[in-house]
Amino acid sequence: MLASWYDDQGPAADVLHVGELPDPVPGPGEVRVRVTVSGVNPGDTKKRRGWLGSSMPYPRVIPHSDAAGVIDAVGPQVDARRVGQRVWVYGAQSYRPFGTAAQYTVVPDHQAVPLPDHLSDELGASLGIPGITAHRAVFADGPVDGQLVLVHGVLGGVGSLAAQLAHWAGATVIATVRRTADLDHVDPAVAHAIALDTGEPAAAIRAHAPRGVDRIIEVALSDNADLDNAVAANNAVIAAYATRTDRTEIPFWPLLFNNVTLRLLGSDDFPAEAKRQAARDLTSAAAVGALTVAVDDRHPLDDIAKAHGHVDAGGGHGRILLTIPQ
Repeated sequence: MLASWYDDQGPAADVLHVGELPDPVPGPGEVRVRVTVSGVNPGDTKKRRGWLGSSMPYPRVIPHSDAAGVIDAVGPQVDARRVGQRVWVYGAQSYRPFGTAAQYTVVPDHQAVPLPDHLSDELGASLGIPGITAHRAVFADGPVDGQLVLVHGVLGGVGSLAAQLAHWAGATVIATVRRTADLDHVDPAVAHAIALDTGEPAAAIRAHAPRGVDRIIEVALSDNADLDNAVAANNAVIAAYATRTDRTEIPFWPLLFNNVTLRLLGSDDFPAEAKRQAARDLTSAAAVGALTVAVDDRHPLDDIAKAHGHVDAGGGHGRILLTIPQ
């Protein structure tokens, strides 16, 4: 099969190779997916760079955890009727060496989720890491129907899906963007948008949530901890999946007196059933048109270094995808 891989960590242009590797064979409980589109996530490029001192987990890594494609082979203990089924894939390179930047990937049966025929491969390849992270951030502490949910970084991959999932589930959503110029990119049918470069973002949020917000989906805890404290309702939850400072300060006593729960989210290690429920809900929401994903750029597999460079540089407002030759 044609694939991309790295044997050493480092800059994309230096370590990523593209060439032929042996076709993988599914083992017991596994399926093989012929990949059409592979999603590139910041976590994929951080692994390649050795972020936070991480080392090579395997001698050779085919990157990327997310994809869409068609099951073309199954291993023992898997229903043979799955062959030919369109699917979206998550977790392909989570605690496994070979991900989706290849013509074929092998994953446990449940990590290849049926993709309804009317949904695109591009959407399917965009649901994995960002979608499951968004789902956990929104729902880990229970239903949000009737609640006020604040989503920071709503134009990002996780933030966009979190806002849409919360809206789909019956919440009133308030969402932030960094700059006033970005407000027009937020769908007003999904969220009330607030720009953080306004003079008083806390007052703007409180205008929509006088008693405070019940859930906060947080992409930059180091930047927003004081703002979050200013707008959190009593017993609110801050679900943080990222920060800009490794040792992040928080206003501890004000949050404590407000009985705020701080939930930290590491997507590779979510409970297995939480991932399965997320996959079911993401598919259901997408099937009824409640989820859309903006695509910033598409690259062919042999241009993977450029795709990684785009993500390393911060990308745009949409997903970076690889199209895989068939």
